[in-house]
Amino acid sequence: MSLLSTKNLSIEIADKQICNSLTIEFMPGQCWGILGRNGVGKTTLLHTLSLLKKDYNGDIFLKEKNIQSYKRASIARLIGIQLQHNEDPFPSSVLDTVLTGRHPYLSNWQWESEADIEKAQAALETVEMKELSQRLVNHLSGGERQRVSLATLMTQNPEIFLLDEPNSHLDMNYQIGLLKYFSSYAYSDQRLVIMTLHDINLAARFCSHLLLLTGEGGYLAGSAEEILTTDNLQQTFSHPVEAIKSADRTIYLPA
Repeated sequence: MSLLSTKNLSIEIADKQICNSLTIEFMPGQCWGILGRNGVGKTTLLHTLSLLKKDYNGDIFLKEKNIQSYKRASIARLIGIQLQHNEDPFPSSVLDTVLTGRHPYLSNWQWESEADIEKAQAALETVEMKELSQRLVNHLSGGERQRVSLATLMTQNPEIFLLDEPNSHLDMNYQIGLLKYFSSYAYSDQRLVIMTLHDINLAARFCSHLLLLTGEGGYLAGSAEEILTTDNLQQTFSHPVEAIKSADRTIYLPA
């Protein structure tokens, strides 16, 4: 059974076609990368899949049930989204921010339990931010704030992770470590990860499947092995791409 799927999904924004009749199934145990040129609509598609953007034609199914039939809290228990930009209008501690990941599971006026706090602290330890748990989030660097966002998502622990450029602002060691964490979690725990990326080589390394947005509503979708060809990448990025084979992987570079 698919965790998330679309049927004839069409999205427009400012008279620009993002996708046209997108029909695709996202299955448990898969890690999808969404690639495309700047401004092609990767973030808009991710927001639509989570129902943050409700203006679309066609259907989105969550566990084979139309997503429009779910209550917002029910969606939040199944889908977690990491946004590209974080807004922190009020100062709060790192720990309190990460604990918001448990809010979909709490009733009105219910406080977080010790188990919730333990989940948040474990997530902060995973992203190496536990020692900063009492620091205010508006005093963090961009990379630190990004790691807090990812820890919040880990604390939420949904079945579907939607990640919008999760490696932005991060040093190389955190990029590799966190992408390895989410992709491994998808494969080992039968979760679904869908993430937008700019780096073809990171997508090739960590994603089992790829969705290429080629512009004007066009797309290519399938297994990474099937989709990662120089012709497909040139069509997607409007620039020649060269594939260089190393001992254990293929590296993609602009020609």
